[in-house]
Amino acid sequence: MMKRQPNGDAATAPPLVDLRGLSNNSLLKLRLHLDKEMMARGLTFVVGELGERLALDHFNRTPGLPKLIDAPRGAKNVDALSRDGDRYSIKTALKAKKTGTIYPDSKERHKQLFEYLLFVQLTADYELAAIYRFSWTAFLKARAWDMRMNAWYIPISKPKLAHAEVVFDRTAHK
Repeated sequence: MMKRQPNGDAATAPPLVDLRGLSNNSLLKLRLHLDKEMMARGLTFVVGELGERLALDHFNRTPGLPKLIDAPRGAKNVDALSRDGDRYSIKTALKAKKTGTIYPDSKERHKQLFEYLLFVQLTADYELAAIYRFSWTAFLKARAWDMRMNAWYIPISKPKLAHAEVVFDRTAHK
């Protein structure tokens, strides 16, 4: 994730390096070095992880929203926890037409898996565009079944997103 420039946002800042003059081989080597450095610093450019970080940052710095912490690694369908013990599943999309999958409990298909599902939508510049919060009840109304994956998902459409609470909308903050 790019840091904001002092006098503007990351999307309008001039590039640090003109990449057009690099050969394909040099560009690939640069990417390798960049990936290694990002990994060493604990930075990510994976869409799902980026969305989780942006959602947690937004919740933790916004008055009136619950403070969230990372769920323990390996927790099924749960990415964050609130101080009140609410479980949050977080799904992120950049260009997708549906959220990632939510696998039902293997023994009890209709078991409640979380209290809230956050759907994080990113801009083409990997910045926060919107956060939608589905309660479990709203998730049940909006979900669809992926037969190939044997899992639930939410189609990204206005009628389905209407079931959620809009926690953040970039267009409303401009």
